Amino acid sequence: MWRIFYSLKAALRFRDYDPLPVTFLSTHKWMGQLERRDRRIVGKLLDNVVYFSEGETKSILISLNERLLQRLADEGVPAKKIVYVSFDDTASSSHMMLGMLRDKGALQQRGCNLCDGRDVRGLQGITDRLEEGVIVYVDDFIGSGRQFKLARDFIMQYVFTNFAEFMLVPSICEEGRAELEARGIEVVAHSIHRKSDRALQPSCTFFSPQDRNRIIKICEGIDSKMALGIEDMATMVVFYRNAPNQIPAVLRGNKNLKPFRGLFPRTTDLPFTKVTRKGRVG
Repeated sequence: MWRIFYSLKAALRFRDYDPLPVTFLSTHKWMGQLERRDRRIVGKLLDNVVYFSEGETKSILISLNERLLQRLADEGVPAKKIVYVSFDDTASSSHMMLGMLRDKGALQQRGCNLCDGRDVRGLQGITDRLEEGVIVYVDDFIGSGRQFKLARDFIMQYVFTNFAEFMLVPSICEEGRAELEARGIEVVAHSIHRKSDRALQPSCTFFSPQDRNRIIKICEGIDSKMALGIEDMATMVVFYRNAPNQIPAVLRGNKNLKPFRGLFPRTTDLPFTKVTRKGRVG
C-alpha cells in the first residue's frame, strides 16, 4: 500500500526532475529496493523534500532579482554599475541560472554587465572601468558555502575597486549564509534551509528518533562515505535540473558494486542505467 501511495505522489510532485524521470514506475522500483518494513518511513522522507520545479525556479529567481534591482535603484545604483558573475564550470548551476536570468530578466537590455568568474581579466577590466558598483553572484542553491568561498576569494583578488557583493539564490543553507555573511556578502534568497528543517538532522522533529536512526542506517548501508551527503549535511532541497550532493544516499543512490538506484541521481551519477522519458528503467 505505501509503495503505491508514495509512487503516485512522487510521480505527480517531481515529474519534471530532469537527470532521471520520476514516474510511478521509477518510484515503485526505487521503493522495491527497500525492505517492506522500511517503505513507509522512506516514503515519508519524500514529504520533507523541498522541491523546486523549473517554473518555480525561474519565477523565484526573476522575482528576487527584480526586488534587488529596485532596491539598488532606490539607493542610487544604476544598472550599468551592476556586474552579474557566474562561477565554477560552464555547465554548472551558476552558469545556467545566470543564463536564465539574462534571458528572462533582460539584463543586457537594461545595461547590466555579465561576466564569467573564471575570466578574471575580463572581470578586472569591467570593475576597473566602473570604479565602483555592485557584484551579484547567481546560483540555485548554496550548501555549506565552502565551494563558493574558494571561487569568490580567487575572483576578488582581481577586483581592486569598491564593490558591494550580493548572492542571489533561491535556496541557501544556514551554514552557507553564515559563511557568506562573514565575508560581507549580502544574501538575497527565497528560503533559508535550516538544520531543524532537515528530517535526518537531530534537531528536526519530522521523524521520531527511532525512524530517523533507521533511515540513517539505510543510508549508511547504501553509501558509507556519503550516507548523509557531503559533510553529513543531509539537505532536503532538490531542483528540477539536479540534486545537491548533500542529500541523503537513499535519495541519491550510488554506483557501487552493489548499486542502489536513487530517485534523484545527480547528472554526474549517470549513465548507470538506460532511461527513457516514458519512465522505462533497465
